[in-house]
Amino acid sequence: MTTDYLILGAFVIAGIVFPVVTVTVSNILSHQKPLPEKSRIYECGVEPIGPPWVQFRIGYYIYALMFVVFDIETVFLYPWALVFGRLGPFILVEMAVFVGILVLGLLYAWKEGALEWR
Repeated sequence: MTTDYLILGAFVIAGIVFPVVTVTVSNILSHQKPLPEKSRIYECGVEPIGPPWVQFRIGYYIYALMFVVFDIETVFLYPWALVFGRLGPFILVEMAVFVGILVLGLLYAWKEGALEWR
């Protein structure tokens, strides 16, 4: 049992030491003063025109967040489908509750107008 803790401790130490060492080595080996060309603003091979701070509608962000939430939630359906036959009717009820919550969230977002492009 102590070997389990030793292995866990080794992973914790490696998880702390490795990032510190890599960042330190990167800082030592990198250029400290970049050339002026490196500091110039560059966007898709063309010099930018206009102000750099362009505001986007919040609807774009809400739409993207909705996509991410529902996309990640559908990933949870795959493991459920794999073990569906072994777990019986209880898991069917659990998944129905899960999908019901997702549908309620989608209906709420639809009612609030989060899915409309205006």
